[in-house]
Amino acid sequence: MKTFSPMDLNFSESAITHFKKALKQRGKGEGIKLGIKKAGCSGYEYTFDFVDEIIDDDLAFERNGCKIFIDANSFSFLKGSLIDYTDDGLNKGIKFVNPNAKAVCGCGESFTL
Repeated sequence: MKTFSPMDLNFSESAITHFKKALKQRGKGEGIKLGIKKAGCSGYEYTFDFVDEIIDDDLAFERNGCKIFIDANSFSFLKGSLIDYTDDGLNKGIKFVNPNAKAVCGCGESFTL
């Protein structure tokens, strides 16, 4: 990762590679949409989806040829975060390092703001 901005979303190279691979395997899509929703044992959880149709209200980021979309409400809770992809044996997946989260549940799937 070359730069880090506390007012932006920051992505590791491994996260971008993972997103690009997922889009390629799917065979279609404009990009990946990130967000948050009320759920989980700590109150909020991260969401992921493929974007087939761009919504003008979404914020858009492009990193190394991968388009990432996020709604403005989710962005206010995620700005300054690092989105990473880890592959540690059986544990692999997207990991958020979110400075806005006050606590994370034991399974790491949800968080409190």
